[in-house]
Amino acid sequence: MRVGASDGSLTPVAGMAAVTELVQRLGVVAAVDAAVGPIKTRDRGHTAGQLVVGVAAAQLAGEDFWVGLDRQRADVAGQALAPVPGLASSTAAGLARRMSAGQWAAVETGVAAATARMLGLLPARRVAALTADVTLDLDTTDVEVYGGKKRGVAYNYQGQRCGRPHVATWAQTDTVLAADLLCGDVDPRSGAAGLLRRALAALPAAARAGRVRMRADAGYFAGELARAAHGENVEFAIGAKRIAALWRMLDGIAETDWADATDMPGAQVAVADYRPDWWPTDTRLLIRRTRLDIAAGQVSADPRSRRRRTLHPDQRALPLADLADAESVYGYSFILTNLDVSTSDTAVAVEHWYRHRTSIENVFRDSKHGAALRHLPSGHQQVNLAWMWGGLLATTIAGWMHQLTATQRPDGTLAGHGVRDGKAMISTLRRRLVRIPARLIRHARGLTLRLPPGHNLLAEILARLRALPTPP
Repeated sequence: MRVGASDGSLTPVAGMAAVTELVQRLGVVAAVDAAVGPIKTRDRGHTAGQLVVGVAAAQLAGEDFWVGLDRQRADVAGQALAPVPGLASSTAAGLARRMSAGQWAAVETGVAAATARMLGLLPARRVAALTADVTLDLDTTDVEVYGGKKRGVAYNYQGQRCGRPHVATWAQTDTVLAADLLCGDVDPRSGAAGLLRRALAALPAAARAGRVRMRADAGYFAGELARAAHGENVEFAIGAKRIAALWRMLDGIAETDWADATDMPGAQVAVADYRPDWWPTDTRLLIRRTRLDIAAGQVSADPRSRRRRTLHPDQRALPLADLADAESVYGYSFILTNLDVSTSDTAVAVEHWYRHRTSIENVFRDSKHGAALRHLPSGHQQVNLAWMWGGLLATTIAGWMHQLTATQRPDGTLAGHGVRDGKAMISTLRRRLVRIPARLIRHARGLTLRLPPGHNLLAEILARLRALPTPP
């Protein structure tokens, strides 16, 4: 046995060819550069678009920290397949610190242009399905960090030192439309109206022309967001905090007013005529109650338990042993909406749609556990902002890949390469598509990838991407 130098023709990330093909088809780098503008005096080296795309590609390949860019750079064969070759960690961090707040905000415009191009490459039937009823989701996620010298972070209510990405997504395509990086103690309601307007501006024109709905949880219980949505002709559903006025509304609801919820056993839905001050006049209160089995341990004895807080205050004050003998124990959720809830059927449909706002949680999970948004690795806020956009763009690239390469079923859904409505998570794409070892052969001014047996997905994805029409 002899130990020799590494073979420069081998690469562990042959699937990066598919990512590069997609990025080039959609013109992501050029779109971000056009929106952000120059970030250096001399026109040389890497640009803002190459910075964001390079970080996203590294996270798609499984790199967890900035030094991962250097590992990717050391892969000679892989650099021939990368969308942004030669990007070092020191260069990326330096470029990120050069960008101003306005230039970071312009990244949204560049990503929006690429999303519009993605929509333009889809069949007309798929475009109609995506744009007929558009859903925007707003939410935040906390990213815990360590180190007292990190900038742009703070302690949240749980005592964790963290940064807080504030994100708006297009739910049907799992793409990010707008994002901010807040401190852990910043209330997202103060910037929610502006984030919504930026998300609307980032929607493709075909999507804005149809019906647009917005949903958010009780962390956005504020009239400013509701008024902003109403002013933009956006229908909204916003979770309400369980204040005393809402508990009093239960006294006016008869048992016959409750209707069974869809796909949620033991849950019922009712509507009350309630509107907080300074909310749009067509706002109604949607109430969901869910029967809880105390004997089966569905409610914790800990008063801080999230489910225990959904109990009626009169029942919450009782010991669990007394509640076990009660005929019915319900957990309540309140939703303020200007959607049509005039009948039981429409109310049930709105509650069922609102319940799926957790789709943005899948975006966060994919960004954290598939990409590397589970930490913010730098002490500089601007550098962490680049890392955040790398993770969010990686998730968006996975969404674009699903829309452009999946097969449409007769019912309009997509049969892709994963189990969540056909969409593969980043970890699945990395295992099946990106992290594939291969040998890169250079011959007659061409490149040939020799894959190991059984890895046919890369060839299939590349064929589908290259068969797409050339964008204008």
